[in-house]
Amino acid sequence: MATEFSKSNISDKHTKTINTKNCSYCNKPFAEKSWCKECINSLENLVENGDKEAMLNLADCYKNGEGTEKNLEKAFHWYQKAAEKDHVKAMYHLAGCYYFGKGIEKNLEKAFHWYQRAAEKDYVTAMNNLAKCYRNGEGTEKNLEKSFHWYQKAAEKDHVTAMYNLAICFDNGKGIEKNLEKAFHWYQKAAVKDHVKAMYHLASCYYFGKGIEKNLEKAFHWYQKAAEKDHVTAMYNLAICYDNGKGIEKNLEKAFHWYQKAAEKDHVTAMYNLAICYDNGKGIEKNLEKAFHWYQKAAEKDHITAMYNLASCYYSGEGTEKNLEKAFHWYQKAVENGNKEAMYNIAICYKNGKGTEKNLEKAFHWFQKAAENGDVKAMNNLAACCENGEGTEKNSKEAFYWHQKVLEESNKASSKDKVELCNKCKKPHIDYPCHQCNECKQPYIDYQWCQQCNVKRFQQDFTKWTSENVFIDKFIQEIQLNAKNSHEILEWIPYDKLSSINYHDKGGFSEIHKAIWSDGPIFSWNNDKQQWNRQMNHEVILKILNNSSNLNSKFLDEWKYHYNCQKMSFSKFIQFFGFTQDPNNLNHIIVMSYAKKGNLRKCLSDIIKFKWQDKLQLLKKIILGLKVIHESNLTHGDFHDGNILMSDNESFVIDLGLYKPVSDLQDSDNSEVNEIYGVLPYMAPEILRNKPYTTASDIYSFSMIMWEFISGIPPFYDRAHDHHLILSVCEGERPEIFENTPKCYTDLMKKCWDTNPSNRPTIAILENIVSEWSRCINEYEHYKRNRDGNYVYNISNIDNQLKNDMLEFVEANKVLVQEQANTSIIQSHPQAYYTSRNVTKEIEKSKNVNEIFV
Repeated sequence: MATEFSKSNISDKHTKTINTKNCSYCNKPFAEKSWCKECINSLENLVENGDKEAMLNLADCYKNGEGTEKNLEKAFHWYQKAAEKDHVKAMYHLAGCYYFGKGIEKNLEKAFHWYQRAAEKDYVTAMNNLAKCYRNGEGTEKNLEKSFHWYQKAAEKDHVTAMYNLAICFDNGKGIEKNLEKAFHWYQKAAVKDHVKAMYHLASCYYFGKGIEKNLEKAFHWYQKAAEKDHVTAMYNLAICYDNGKGIEKNLEKAFHWYQKAAEKDHVTAMYNLAICYDNGKGIEKNLEKAFHWYQKAAEKDHITAMYNLASCYYSGEGTEKNLEKAFHWYQKAVENGNKEAMYNIAICYKNGKGTEKNLEKAFHWFQKAAENGDVKAMNNLAACCENGEGTEKNSKEAFYWHQKVLEESNKASSKDKVELCNKCKKPHIDYPCHQCNECKQPYIDYQWCQQCNVKRFQQDFTKWTSENVFIDKFIQEIQLNAKNSHEILEWIPYDKLSSINYHDKGGFSEIHKAIWSDGPIFSWNNDKQQWNRQMNHEVILKILNNSSNLNSKFLDEWKYHYNCQKMSFSKFIQFFGFTQDPNNLNHIIVMSYAKKGNLRKCLSDIIKFKWQDKLQLLKKIILGLKVIHESNLTHGDFHDGNILMSDNESFVIDLGLYKPVSDLQDSDNSEVNEIYGVLPYMAPEILRNKPYTTASDIYSFSMIMWEFISGIPPFYDRAHDHHLILSVCEGERPEIFENTPKCYTDLMKKCWDTNPSNRPTIAILENIVSEWSRCINEYEHYKRNRDGNYVYNISNIDNQLKNDMLEFVEANKVLVQEQANTSIIQSHPQAYYTSRNVTKEIEKSKNVNEIFV
């Protein structure tokens, strides 16, 4: 006779198995893990009579192979039968069958349907899974708001994983406005219920002060809790805490222990740090063989710095047998992944034929790449290549350039980057002898430059040329007699030495032409030929000054400012070579270096697509140019994107002090001397109010360049540049700030364009802020390439505010800028002017309209 199963006997909604009432047939409690065949038969009899509880239990038996052979198809069948009879738990299991393809073909749409049915009947785990479907767009359209809704429903019913997922939503602003305080709350709720990932994130909240006050002791506590539960990244972070004494007393032995634990579980950066411990004897006895082992393990898992260190082990034979071929291989791998230090080393390999065939062209290429990334030793080698014609044509001008860069960088670099100077000549040089003058036998004072001999040569030539303008002649002669290197030379350039003269652009009070200077600039003296070595057929720009037939000392005094700044930092100001004069209209012409990319305005459509680390690097270069001006107790007077030129990886400031017509610059008694000139969108409110121009006025102009870096277009491109714009600017209107601009960048930009000049930062403060941003994001990006998890990153000298700023740039890098980039093709207003002009009348009009100037 068949055993009778009452409803209460077979199942209870709070358990996965039947209750403990014994079966009257076999006397086994129903709660046993295995079902006897007779019990299964009894269940089968009940399901035939439509008992949905029996259907669920029978499905479980087939699913788990309890009391019968495992059969996922039959399990699916009975889950479906029970679900169709409104059994909530069966709905959940049926959804799982469809989701994972167990007993039936995978079907995410049907999985979503049944998770939804169960969730709507308050089945908590189904709520969490439904949220996951909405989050990932599985079986339904992706909908983060609905995902958040269901995570919240499940979390409020104590579903621990849902609590964690809800915290993630608040943390990242997914489906709900970002709220770090609420993220912290839910991480904490889940962590105290032993959710390991939540423990890790809770620790990170305390570590970085996210949603809660920073507390390194509590961060350490939760990293430790998660690490002890085998969370690998928490192990690594715990090691970092011990390594740096964060939240716990510094303990290198324990740091080593946890690095080792994480490394043995394949945490790549832990492998690298473990190698560092063995390499330097930190927390463990120094062991170069084990350091090599772990560098190799990390390098094989694409840790870039480990690749570089592994190459160095092979190169020097530390911890392994010396093997130059393998050293070259790993330097090459590191270079391919963007390691800047390896660029120099691979250049050395090519130069000396170590580990690869000697190839001076490739050595030159990699010295150049490393030099462009700020490696001072590479700059020095590059100068030697250009000097000796190794891997490139001999080019004394380029050799001089890199020599000057070495001095400029070495003076401001940390001691490890300084290049030793020759005891004799006090100049950096490498792989070639200390040079001396062939005539006087004294060391050169600069690259191939003997001042005492060259002074005599210039003096002898004074009678061979004249500009027929006493002021210009005197100006050039004074400079030649005091020049300490070829970069400081100015000349009177005969007009007939210029050819291929073609119109290039138009300035406010000048025309710009491009030309070829057949002689080219001086770079040294040729003792054999007793003449100047020159860079022949040199591309130059001719700045033709309108109405300038008679230049006087007043004009030349203004130009001296530019020249003196150029001398102070040759890499920040466009080089000018001298003057000439058009014989047809007698206009004087300034001859200067040609910048390949033109002005900054022409580059905006490219700059808007840059990653933030590249934007910040370029901004820093512009700041350094302006800094030279301000530290010389000068102001630029007309700082805008048309007066910044771009060539290769450098930016150059031009037109310092030359923002007015020549007639105004020359005549101090002219009634129009107080007239105001400039490009309206870049002019500070105080200038538009007839107040004196100060360094703070340049900072305002710089804020507009900052804005261009997020917009890709000049400011107020869609407005007439007239008295209405003047009124608006004076009343506080500024260009619209684009979405996804890092808040810290926005805040700094707003300070720079503050209406009150005294509230604007100085150029020194600007340099410090932008340099720190640039340093941190570069370190982060380098570190990120080595990452294998979301763990604490070791960035030097970073406080909480700087860390938050850095992360804003990191997040902004993730956002596509296509919409912003497209704005660069928008047609500007027909009355928008981006060259310097007289704006005095427009200012007067604005006075008549509004009394804000009183």
